[in-house]
This record gives sequence, C-alpha cells and structure tokens, in this order.
Amino acid sequence: MTASESPPPPSPEAGEPPPPSLEVAGLAFAYPDGHQALFGVDFTIGRGERVALLGPNGAGKTTLVLHLNGILTGGAGAVTVAGMPVGKRHMAEIRRRVGIVFQDPDDQLFMPTVREDVAFGPAAAGMAGAELEARVDRALDQVGMGEFKERPPHHLSFGQRRRVAVATVLAMEPEILVLDEPSSNLDPASRRELADILRSLDVTVLMVTHDLPYALELCPRALILSEGVIAADGPTGRLLADEDLMRAHRLELPFGFDPRSVGTGR
Repeated sequence: MTASESPPPPSPEAGEPPPPSLEVAGLAFAYPDGHQALFGVDFTIGRGERVALLGPNGAGKTTLVLHLNGILTGGAGAVTVAGMPVGKRHMAEIRRRVGIVFQDPDDQLFMPTVREDVAFGPAAAGMAGAELEARVDRALDQVGMGEFKERPPHHLSFGQRRRVAVATVLAMEPEILVLDEPSSNLDPASRRELADILRSLDVTVLMVTHDLPYALELCPRALILSEGVIAADGPTGRLLADEDLMRAHRLELPFGFDPRSVGTGR
C-alpha cells in the first residue's frame, strides 16, 4: 500500500451483521465567525434505510451533510460511515461511499458528454477500459438515461440532468446516497420518475428536503433538525401529522394535504 492509498475498511467478523451505514454521535460544529450550527447531533441510519432530513432554513442541515464525507471537519463528536470514522485515515474510501447529489445538477455536470461526466469519478479512481464502460452503462441504466450516453448534458432537460447527476454518484457504487432537494424544479412527471428510480436503488438514502409530501412518499423515517439538534426522529407520517411538532419547527404541509391519508413509500 502506498502512502497515498487509504487502508482497507474494517470488515465485520463472520456472522456479525454489517455496521450501520451512518452513525453520528455528539456532532457539534461552529464556523470560524463563531456561529454555532450544530449543538450535539445524534442518530444512526441502518443499511438500506431511506430517511428524510427535514427542518427549517438555518437549522444546520447543510452543515450536517458536509460532515458526512469530510468536507467539514474540526468540530466535536464523531461521524462513522460503514464502520469507518470520518477522518484522514479512511477519507478516500469514505468519499467514495458517501455520494452527494447537489440541488443544481449543473454543479455536477461539466464534461462534454453524459458518458464523460459519469465516467469521471471512476476514471479518477484508476478505472479504465471495459470495466469503466460497464460501470458507466450500469449507472446510466439505473436512472433510465442509457440512450443519452453521447449527448451533451446541456442539451438535456432539467429532470434529465438531475438523473445524470444521480448517475455520476451511482458510478462510484456508494454506500449512502445523499440528495439535496431532489424534487426541486421538477415537473410532475419528472418528479414521479425520479421517485421510481430512488425506490429501485439498493443503497441507503438520506434525503434533505422541504418537499414534505415527497419525503412521505419515499422515506418511511424522518429526522427533524432544528436549531442544530435532532428535535424528532420517527415514522415520517407520524411526524408530519403532529401539528404541534410541525408548528414548533416551522414546517408546513401544502394546503389541503393530509399525511394520514397517504401511505409511506417502502
């Protein structure tokens, strides 16, 4: 192993269940200007769960997400991904395991063709040839964009670009897919298509969203982050139906929407 390579991730003992996809324990963080964004966040997400992260603007959601793959470090507490503590020792592997899909797909798509965008991550990790092409094809097929492989991304619709952005992350075969406002700016058909794709994926999903009906549709469990702490953790439908809880944390359902009348996506 060279000095630039990460050590192999720890393996569970024979017969033991795999570690949770994500464990956050006592996470607190203040920015250099003194603004305290997180005050001791604790939660665990098991392998294959789909969890919504809800909360008003300024609750600390972005700060929390940026800790999951080591973009932000230096606070108190610990973040563990698939049994590996987030830190320099396992950073390369953790950044492969935690794939973040940004709200604006144009923040992720910068190559001349869809194929080159999806190939970028695996190629940078040393993959080449037939193995790389197979990885690209598999990721594009997962999001229903295989036929657009040679198209320039800027010729695609917004919804198609968002699906390609998801494929760029899936090409790294992540443990956790973190989605920032995945339904924003999508028309109803694109919104439904993306929901079908996300339900079909065999990965752990953490979805940061203000779209509460979408959270209910896709995520059986939700976390409410408010003023830098986890204010609630439970079944999405139960949390959304708690009017006092919603009002206390500045969360509002669309007019006329009753979460008790909708089945949570499983």
